[in-house]
Amino acid sequence: MIYRGMTIASLLLLTASTSVAQEVSDLHAQHRERGLICMIDHFHYGSSSGMASKALATRAAIQSWADFVDFEYGAAWTSWARSGTKSINCTNGGTGNWGCDVNARPCRR
Repeated sequence: MIYRGMTIASLLLLTASTSVAQEVSDLHAQHRERGLICMIDHFHYGSSSGMASKALATRAAIQSWADFVDFEYGAAWTSWARSGTKSINCTNGGTGNWGCDVNARPCRR
């Protein structure tokens, strides 16, 4: 009985957070481009540091971007491949000390 109640409570929480994420994303102007719905002029940022390679730093920064986008708008908006106006800037602070900053406009199908 407790398990069933926890499952129902979890479902209600998930539904509520999905609804809130949609409401938050609706606060930003959106338009259709490349067959996707994209935020017009709202960017999100991600970063990484202390990584062993540029490739690892890039992946970590993109994951940072996606994690924050997911937190704010939900999973539908988290695809880096679908995002718009992307930029990636990486630096090497010394041996094995790569860091990157990324930014992009979230887009969804």
